[in-house]
Amino acid sequence: MRYLDSFEIVKLVEELCIEANIRLPEDVADGLVKAKEHEQSLYGQAVLDDLLQNVEIARKEKMPLCQDCGMTVVFVDWGQEVLLVGKSLQESVDEGVRRAYLGSYLRRSVVSDPLYDRKNTGDNTPAVVHLRFVEGSEVKITVVPKGMGSENASALAMLSPGEGEEGVIDFVKDVVARKGQNACPPLVVGVGIGGNFESAPILAKRALLRPIGCRSADERYARLEEKMLRHVNELGLGPGGYGGKVTVLDVLVEFMPTHIAGLPVAVNISCNATRHAGGRLKGREL
Repeated sequence: MRYLDSFEIVKLVEELCIEANIRLPEDVADGLVKAKEHEQSLYGQAVLDDLLQNVEIARKEKMPLCQDCGMTVVFVDWGQEVLLVGKSLQESVDEGVRRAYLGSYLRRSVVSDPLYDRKNTGDNTPAVVHLRFVEGSEVKITVVPKGMGSENASALAMLSPGEGEEGVIDFVKDVVARKGQNACPPLVVGVGIGGNFESAPILAKRALLRPIGCRSADERYARLEEKMLRHVNELGLGPGGYGGKVTVLDVLVEFMPTHIAGLPVAVNISCNATRHAGGRLKGREL
């Protein structure tokens, strides 16, 4: 058995929040470069030039990539041999978020009540934490600052099994067609298929953590990703929504078993600033 002091969680989350907000992952930056090579629209090329310049400025000046520093989503894969000592996981994550957003002057965007008393909490907490127990003695933490512009463009459908692959493709295409231009394209599209009403959207968000161009290990779903990528780019929304060939950088699918009577499909849209950063902590011997 090993242990992990909660303060180590605080420190790592703080570091990852800052890194994710100022450094675009290399695969996403490379995707923008390739998009510029393929884009034929002059407006689209101008948008991509601006986005790539923004990436460099953020890195050099250590400034946020976007004014919307997101609601902090944190994925935790917790090794089952590790005991947490000190504060709870939620408290530790929130403290890390608080230190990062206050200390690095990241925009705080969380309100305490969604409907009536919409007062800013002042420190971007609470974070949304997804915990998964895994084998081993390590804790893996991935921080995702998720802006609400792209979240508002996301959707869930409870399809019938008979709608099959065509129904999935049509739904994904429809979501991007209706809302994609307001989500700061070129986009990254995460698709979750299977599970139930609450698990499909989490699958879709997890899909966004995969590197651009990293195809599903299942050949059927890899082909589906390629097919949806082609269909969605044929919409012609283009960078910035000004028209063009590159509407999305990639479509990434995660799937899981589901009920015989269902085919849940979730689409989680992410903007051109698809931000995330991860790190690991190793438990210490008791």
